[in-house]
Amino acid sequence: MKELMISPSILSADFANLEKEVSAIKAAGAKWVHIDVMDGHFVPNITIGIPVVKSLRKVTDLVLDTHLMIDNPEKYIEPFAKAGSDILTFHFEACRDISHASDIISLIQSFNIKAGISIKPNTKPEVIFPILNQADLVLIMTVEPGFGGQEFMHDCAMKIPVIKENAPENIIIQVDGGINNLTSKICTSLGANSLVAGSYIFSHNDYKKAIQSLY
Repeated sequence: MKELMISPSILSADFANLEKEVSAIKAAGAKWVHIDVMDGHFVPNITIGIPVVKSLRKVTDLVLDTHLMIDNPEKYIEPFAKAGSDILTFHFEACRDISHASDIISLIQSFNIKAGISIKPNTKPEVIFPILNQADLVLIMTVEPGFGGQEFMHDCAMKIPVIKENAPENIIIQVDGGINNLTSKICTSLGANSLVAGSYIFSHNDYKKAIQSLY
């Protein structure tokens, strides 16, 4: 299995000190940073956009793992890619159909960055089977996207082995939602190789200890 990649979500970080927070998670051992982009339409919350990605790119060499929880994702692929995202993940539910999703993956990859497809808790994993060979990453949501600090939905974790069984061996299977030192073990035992954790890491006094407890 691929090395487990922890992607701390800055949704739970101190926004007044983002550069400091990102430096702190890097010092604590993180190689990725998860950037939650919400538009107030696809999900009932508004967070950050292109300027924040651009600003972070200037101050860190961590992998910018950008999660687009937005409608019409194809309109924003180029600006987010040019702002410095290393991975762009969009939602299948924001697409008209599987062909539309396939086109967005191709568009993302045309900027020489990784393309991820995400599914919400009520979406069956089978719907994205036709594009698993094309995607670099699959993000399984174990909470309803839109807010941090929600409780882990155990039934959603059962999508992990389904994806693993039907995807190429080198695909990144990422899980986001309610990840802590206990739920992380459930996800990795089922085959996940990347975990997004926000409130669990950033509410901890010791980021390094928090990150290490996820392995």
